[in-house]
Amino acid sequence: MDIRTTTEADSACVALSGRFDFSSHRDFREITESLLAQGDIRHIELDLSAVEYMDSSALGMLLMLRDKARAADCDITLAHCVQSVREVIEVANFHKLFSVI
Repeated sequence: MDIRTTTEADSACVALSGRFDFSSHRDFREITESLLAQGDIRHIELDLSAVEYMDSSALGMLLMLRDKARAADCDITLAHCVQSVREVIEVANFHKLFSVI
């Protein structure tokens, strides 16, 4: 998976592409934790428009990010989900845990 990050003021966009699965765990965690450690980021948008596949380990990574973001007073948005990713999010009821746009 490829991960690109942009920041502007107190917001960050993390654009993911490819397969969002366990092999992405380390990179995803390092990038999101470094954003939260900055202390001034209050919103992270995860751009999922180029994610081809998402499995249960990706859902677990999203839950861990959600918990860490809450502790850092930061909110998370899942954005631009392709149909297959949106279906996984809805089946797992993550649309009740995250803002999905």
